[in-house]
Amino acid sequence: MRGTRVGAGPDAWRLVVPVKPLTAAKSRLAPATGAYRGGLALAFAVDTVRAALSCRRVAGVLVVTDDPVVAEQVRAEGAETVADVQGQDGRGRPGGLNAALEHGAGLAGLWWPGAGVAALSADLPALRPEELDRVLGEAGRRPRAFLADAAGVGTTLLAAWPGTVLAPAFEGASRARHRRSGAHELVLDDVDSVRRDVDTGADLARAVELGVGPRTAALLPLLSAGC
Repeated sequence: MRGTRVGAGPDAWRLVVPVKPLTAAKSRLAPATGAYRGGLALAFAVDTVRAALSCRRVAGVLVVTDDPVVAEQVRAEGAETVADVQGQDGRGRPGGLNAALEHGAGLAGLWWPGAGVAALSADLPALRPEELDRVLGEAGRRPRAFLADAAGVGTTLLAAWPGTVLAPAFEGASRARHRRSGAHELVLDDVDSVRRDVDTGADLARAVELGVGPRTAALLPLLSAGC
């Protein structure tokens, strides 16, 4: 198992990455990307997973998805996958992102009890392994910690030590919810790639400035050409 002990924290981390079915993913990107919205959502996820698996503190990535194309392609990168079979509430209604994360985190805790568990956004196409390493290193100093997104409103990473409940509260103003829940907010310089999630065309432009991964980069000429 890879990883370096930081303080009293875990030796290594298992990341849980939720990915919606491509037909429903990244709807706010549609005005900027048109027919390539689903393809970009897939590219974001593959680039995120590839970069995460290159991080020295990451022992593995578990992708929670009901999309067979996503599952096939992230497995090709070395990730493990699980269907979002628990993604419903008690009345059988869709449970959403946090239900998917709770399902994945619960399985990760059972399968790899010695590893810390961190939820990571799937739309980080500019993710740099060395920056993720810094974030996880700092997260290892607290039983439960999170990193806010670039806008300072949402969350891109929530981490918990082995035996600590992850308790995800993603979507919308999740930064405030995670703070209220008692999670420690990580305040770090020079980890822009871990904070730069992509929901809009403007977000994508900023990610491109940072330098996106190969799958996302391959689609950019199509967008530029207006195809």
